[in-house]
Amino acid sequence: MENKPFSKKRSCPQMENQFFPRKVPGFCSFRYGISVLLHFCNGVVMAQRTCLSLTMVVMVNATQSLPNISSGEHPGNIMNPVYNWSPDIQGIILSSIFYGTMIVQVPIGYLSGIYSIKNMIVWGLFLGSVFSLCIPPAAQVGETLVIVCRVAQGMAQGTIIAAQHHIWVQWAPPLEQGRLTTISLSGIHLGPFIVLLVTGFICDLLGWPFVFYIFGAYGCVLCLFWYVLFYDDPKNHPCISINEKEYITSSLAQQVSSSNLTTLPIKAMLQSLPLWAIFLCNFANIWTSNFTLMYTPILINSIAHVNMRENGLLSSLAPLFAYIISILGGQIADFLRSRNILSTITIRKLFTTLGMLFPVIFSMCMLYLSFNFYSIIICLIFANATTAFVFSGVQINALDIAPRFYGFLKGVSSVIGMVGGILSSTVTGLILNEKTHYEVEHLESLRVACLVER
Repeated sequence: MENKPFSKKRSCPQMENQFFPRKVPGFCSFRYGISVLLHFCNGVVMAQRTCLSLTMVVMVNATQSLPNISSGEHPGNIMNPVYNWSPDIQGIILSSIFYGTMIVQVPIGYLSGIYSIKNMIVWGLFLGSVFSLCIPPAAQVGETLVIVCRVAQGMAQGTIIAAQHHIWVQWAPPLEQGRLTTISLSGIHLGPFIVLLVTGFICDLLGWPFVFYIFGAYGCVLCLFWYVLFYDDPKNHPCISINEKEYITSSLAQQVSSSNLTTLPIKAMLQSLPLWAIFLCNFANIWTSNFTLMYTPILINSIAHVNMRENGLLSSLAPLFAYIISILGGQIADFLRSRNILSTITIRKLFTTLGMLFPVIFSMCMLYLSFNFYSIIICLIFANATTAFVFSGVQINALDIAPRFYGFLKGVSSVIGMVGGILSSTVTGLILNEKTHYEVEHLESLRVACLVER
């Protein structure tokens, strides 16, 4: 007898897919390519943002004794022009980009669920890079124009930061959200690492203006790649494989079906305890990470008394380890989730706890290991780096509970986190200022005591 039933079974595509499923594309797929491209976009955004913190050392006349001239340029150094900016002006210039970023977070986060994310990121990346190229000529005109450029650059970069989160509502299957988001967000640590590593060499070899020219030109190149390679919806992408397209759309069918909601349930959001937990954890995380990132070079300089290059190399170790931890954290989180070892809520709580508890532990260890230079450096590096665990925790938790409003909720969460960062910098500055006054008064009292004894 012929085996005709077997041939009929093979002719049924539904049964064939059930017993012989198609191979799902892994890391060498288009969705991971999008994540890697966004990774480099985040890297250049953070590089353009943080490079001024280092170049300010050579941009400003340390003695503050030169006369004010129209261009503000030191007449004896053409490659590295120097300006007479007071410490107050320097602080305003450095912080102005954060105010520009804060302004656009919430509106862009909301609009990212309505309008094209591709166009938002293209224009944000292009304009942010253009304003980076404009910093050196703006500095020759005056500090006011530099502040204007930094605020505008912050608004452009804030558009990228707020809009990119909604990408994974359309592109990330639920069991790959940790991997895809942490690969893209780890670029936030790559940017400061590159800046700390190469800025000193660029300033010595080419002059500080080329720091802005190089990172600005790099951003323009990435802008072209993003415009060509990215599409808002994988269903409309001409280059993605059919297998990958079907895998993404089928895994997100239920989630994306609710994307026709246009009104924000503000009352329900305000009454949601999980959302408040996300906001407060993000506030605490940015408070810690901003404090450790800003004062790591200062602490290293006060302990080791090293030059700019050596300080940059030591300081770059913290974002390097944070970069590694963020990527590994995403891989481990999705592994635990895909194998059903831990539930989604347990994984988010676990990585959030690690990202908030480890920095405190390592910071406290520095108080008891102050006698050893290497111990302090190791604790300082890991106090900064372990904050990256939250990328697999609270940073993507809103995608689990409210995917349709993910962009808006990330915008609100980012604003709350930035407030924490600003407050931590202010409080730390006040504490250090009080400590300095105390040390000066103590030394003065000792000097008077010595004079009395004589």
